[in-house]
Amino acid sequence: MNLTISSTLLLKALMDVSKAIPSKSPLPILENFLFVLKDGKLEITASDSELTLRTAIEVDSAEEDGSVAVPARHMTDLLKELPDQPLRIKTVSDASFECSWASGNSVLPYFPADDYPEIKTTGDDALKVTFPAESLVDGIQSTIYATADDEIRPAMNGIFFDIDLTSTTLVASDSHKLICYTTQDVKASEKASFILHKKPAAVLRSIIGKDVENVEIAFDSSTAQFTFGSTTMVCRLVVGKYPKYRDVIPMNNSNVLQIDRQLLLNTVKRVAVCANKASNHIKFTLKEGQLEISAQDLGFALAAYEKINCNYAGDELTIGFKSTFLTEILANMSCTGMVIKFADARRAALILPAEEEAETEKVCGILMPIMIQ
Repeated sequence: MNLTISSTLLLKALMDVSKAIPSKSPLPILENFLFVLKDGKLEITASDSELTLRTAIEVDSAEEDGSVAVPARHMTDLLKELPDQPLRIKTVSDASFECSWASGNSVLPYFPADDYPEIKTTGDDALKVTFPAESLVDGIQSTIYATADDEIRPAMNGIFFDIDLTSTTLVASDSHKLICYTTQDVKASEKASFILHKKPAAVLRSIIGKDVENVEIAFDSSTAQFTFGSTTMVCRLVVGKYPKYRDVIPMNNSNVLQIDRQLLLNTVKRVAVCANKASNHIKFTLKEGQLEISAQDLGFALAAYEKINCNYAGDELTIGFKSTFLTEILANMSCTGMVIKFADARRAALILPAEEEAETEKVCGILMPIMIQ
């Protein structure tokens, strides 16, 4: 292998795919980048066997094609210390390669490319959809915080992609809260679904640049492949059946609170300062035109309450929530005004954008209440 490339361009590519490099691996070869030089392009692959990232970049010149596995940490640490300049990379023996720049060089070990494990991709039966990049990033951002850490039910540890003939819904739940993000931009010729674990979902969100228009998704029963520009992410899917989330969305909650989202969020944060640190419980007391939010920690003689004016239509109601769950939902919605619909103190509350924003705000949330004294 013998090539010349911009050090800054190479560093950016390595940083993009390095998110798949494991900190420790039973396969030491996976602590390396796989470099494949062919037809004037350098393809770089990183993998932890569950998640694989691959990108391709143009080189300034290529004198000898080839493929090697290079140490990830040493390579990125070296490039971080170099200013932008042409960098020449060439193999100098059967076990080492040289990086040369204007004022110096470094010799590093490499490993045979044949030792790098073959990356499994989707099968011939894979379904394909095109997802607008902005909608995909927004959907992951709006739902990922609601995923669970559940060893017994691994399906809850990811985002459920429910692809329909007219729309697609991304769903996440930890049994206490459930968040749905629906977009009309993604449609399919047949109904399909998959569960994307939150780790690759977070990586995908972070590597999709603002200049990306669409992401091509191909998936089968066990693997998904996301392709955009010159970058590809391949990951294993969570195998399991996702709960019937539509069955738990309340449809007839008749007690309706309309309120400014930021006002409610700020009030909950202030009052929650005095909530019990173990339970984070706060209490809503609702009556016509008024919402009182209160919290107390009897062990430390702490208490707080705040009254705010609002538009509330329904029965007088007292209901408790876990403040951390409520603030997460409020903070991750972008609407100005919002509607919260209650049935009673024991059943889930439905959180929606206000009617005038329902056309543009794609997120709705469900929050289970807690019993209060």
